[in-house]
Amino acid sequence: MKKTILFGLLVGGVWSLFSQQDRVVIGDITKGGSATIAIPDFRAAGEAQKHMNAFNETLWSDVQAASIFKMAAKTVYPLEIPQQPKDFKPPLVSPDALRRNTPTPQMVRQGPWLTDWSAPPVSASHLAFGYAGVQGDQLVLFGWLYNVTQPDLANAQIINKVYFGPVSEAGARKVAHEFAADILKQFGGVSLDGTKIYFVSTRTGTKEIWQMDYDGANQKPFTGYKSISTMPSVSQDGSKIAFTSFTGGNPAILIHSLETGRRLPFYNQKASMNATADFTPDAKSIVYSSSASGVAQLYIANLDGSNLRRLSSGRSIEVEPKINPKTGNEIVFVSGRSGPQQIYRMNIDGADVQRLTSGEGQASNPAWHPNGAYIAFAWTRGYDPGNFNIFVMDVATMKYDQLTSGAGRNENPTWAPDGRHLVFASNRSGSMQIWTMMADGTGLKQLTTQGRNEMPVWSK
Repeated sequence: MKKTILFGLLVGGVWSLFSQQDRVVIGDITKGGSATIAIPDFRAAGEAQKHMNAFNETLWSDVQAASIFKMAAKTVYPLEIPQQPKDFKPPLVSPDALRRNTPTPQMVRQGPWLTDWSAPPVSASHLAFGYAGVQGDQLVLFGWLYNVTQPDLANAQIINKVYFGPVSEAGARKVAHEFAADILKQFGGVSLDGTKIYFVSTRTGTKEIWQMDYDGANQKPFTGYKSISTMPSVSQDGSKIAFTSFTGGNPAILIHSLETGRRLPFYNQKASMNATADFTPDAKSIVYSSSASGVAQLYIANLDGSNLRRLSSGRSIEVEPKINPKTGNEIVFVSGRSGPQQIYRMNIDGADVQRLTSGEGQASNPAWHPNGAYIAFAWTRGYDPGNFNIFVMDVATMKYDQLTSGAGRNENPTWAPDGRHLVFASNRSGSMQIWTMMADGTGLKQLTTQGRNEMPVWSK
């Protein structure tokens, strides 16, 4: 019975046909700039060269994944690729034109120049280039970013920086991540390098919390309770994780430090279920669902469980409270108060309750965008009847877009720190696994393959 209370709102589906809306929400989230970047493959001297495939793949992938630039295809690049600024040779006025004093003199090419990249067929506005080598026991990368639409090298240069890492594939990826982060920063972008994804996995035989890098690398267990550990939530500052655990019998909330891994004290009120916790933006309190009153309702408490206050008072099950990360003064949550589970919002004190989803189908797993204006969630309304799919909604207008369809069950979306990517769970590959995608549903990437993996959260 206790598992039914905890998971009952997360399963099932009711199909309701609807007409497709214009994708107005994701257009606001994913719109990028007008810049087109060219990133030719970098070369290296000595021992560093054997690691340049890893470097080139990582640099391209990081910049492309940010979806800020248009990527100029490598197939149209010039044959002469600069490795450093001195490789550029400005064109000269032809001697014949000087003699004739022509108003628009013909220019004579001396070697690689900015216009090789700004003119068709490349038609780039920016060029990232450089080279690597080994100094002592370190891999050294020299990286430049130029605005190739400028008339000369002095005005073109945006980045001129040296990066250091171990002489290894990991070192090559490290300097590539750092160079990509500097490029994105110039355009207001946020690098995902260093961010983590926490998720639930069965690969050790029981459900435990696992962690991995944003790109799926370095997957390893975080918990080892040898019981059900599920529904992780990470504080906004990335210092703490809360999750629901059955290690003591009834589902209860456990909080750990992500800096030390140690369990932090939290008093669970006496109930058949305490679950689905979420941190306030200052990481000093949590909201969660508890059946202490006999039916699952929403509560808020300090991190140690003190100063407990009840936020909702109804006869229907209410779970999955999520606090607006920008304002800290409103909550979205899942409730059955109007029939099938739907997503609602309310003030942090429990007032001004409003239903966000239409009442059709079943909706669950709300997750706030970092800007506090949008949510992602799973809903059975839409295309692909009977399955949960990922939607994005503007909370103020309640306009929404559907991101997935026709590819199995898709649920538990959460946003990346850059606000342009989503991580979610899907069984589209045959079993439930962790995937990422752009906020418009493109750029799908599968991150896990072993065991059953679900309920991901993305942390800075």
